[in-house]
Amino acid sequence: MSDFNSYENWQERDLNHIWHPCSQMKDYETLKPIIIDHGKGIYLYDKNGKEYIDIVSSWWCNLLGHCHPKINESVKNQIDKLEHVIFANFSHEPAITLCEQLCEIIPKGLTKFNFSDNGSAAVECSLKMAFQYQYQQGKPKKTRFMCLSDGYHGETIGALSVGTMDLYAKIYKPMLMDTIRIDAPDCYRCKYGKCRDNCNCECFESAEKSFEQFADQTAAVIVEPLLQGSAGMKIYPPLYIKKLRQACDKYDVLLIADEIATGFGRTGKMFAFDHAGVSPDIMCISKGLTGGYMPMAITVVTDEIYNAFYADYNEGKAFMHSHTYSGNPLGCACALAVQQIFKEDNILENSQNRAIYLNQKLMEKLGDYKHTGEIRHIGLINAIELVENPKTKQAFDSKSRTGYQIYKKALEYGLLLRPLGDVIYFNPPLIINEQEIDKAIDICCRAIYDILG
Repeated sequence: MSDFNSYENWQERDLNHIWHPCSQMKDYETLKPIIIDHGKGIYLYDKNGKEYIDIVSSWWCNLLGHCHPKINESVKNQIDKLEHVIFANFSHEPAITLCEQLCEIIPKGLTKFNFSDNGSAAVECSLKMAFQYQYQQGKPKKTRFMCLSDGYHGETIGALSVGTMDLYAKIYKPMLMDTIRIDAPDCYRCKYGKCRDNCNCECFESAEKSFEQFADQTAAVIVEPLLQGSAGMKIYPPLYIKKLRQACDKYDVLLIADEIATGFGRTGKMFAFDHAGVSPDIMCISKGLTGGYMPMAITVVTDEIYNAFYADYNEGKAFMHSHTYSGNPLGCACALAVQQIFKEDNILENSQNRAIYLNQKLMEKLGDYKHTGEIRHIGLINAIELVENPKTKQAFDSKSRTGYQIYKKALEYGLLLRPLGDVIYFNPPLIINEQEIDKAIDICCRAIYDILG
């Protein structure tokens, strides 16, 4: 019998009880769960002491590294004062201060903050707000939503309805809302033969047709601005967002920005919408909001939307939507520490410099590799799309699970990749340095060469 505290016993105990997210658990027969003991900076350490570079920020939320001392201190100070309180008719200093500070950095015009506890919940909240807003504005026919193909907005039923990736949504289609799907930009395989760096977003014609045909039925359109993450880190130009803003204004449709994955410096600016110089009507934020420490999300809206719900109680216009952990003080304490670190440590400026270095190094190492289709990047996010034939852009046979094989090999060498199909991506904590970048790239290349030659 193995020792109760041995690594193998921890793995066995995990598999006896835990159903891991987004996993085919049968895979765990050959790749057993890695039992993490502690983390520091960009590194995770398992119970055997093996080191892993967390180059995907533990599903994109670990913004400033694991166990950041300033965030740790903020949580420790808060936990002795107040751990949680009902957020209906009650409030507390960390939540109030956080909203005041976020007002200084969010896109112009967004003023009111509705707290929830995860990204999917924030999206669900935004859809209900948009629906109820249109109804209370005397537009009861505006009940549907537009969304981009290959979009991902979470895995609750409403969020799945406006996500369009079959991997997550196909089996649930009988349960989902009837949404209007717009062909998303696909800059790597552009059917117009254009380049994302100098096009006029000719691909927006699909959106124009949808607005012309369905605007009178549409409450809102929801987008992942500039970066469709789960689709394979597909990156498109800011001009597309500008055109979308113009169309929403023209056709009286609300614009919802899902900035859950793109917010807080991930794209090189505080929010992806900042690249376009326009503002949404509703914005969803989470992940980096608390530095990846605590589950918390916020749906932020304009005064115009907020005021449509503001009336005497008996009019029935209140937004009757709640989450038990809305405005959790510990989450707010984390988020306040994140804002403090951004200000004191020049996080945005320093990460922009690292972003240039990271992309240059990846291009040097893999730009001409025989299976590199494209290396696309925004901020510190870099995605290497591996293909069978770069000239024809022919993908690998999905049954070979090329990306998954590379993921397993990289783990052996101490690098945590989480490929999106055959797209290998880097989305590291914003505090990564050049030496750590070099080490991660070397391991990534080694894993790719081991699998593909």
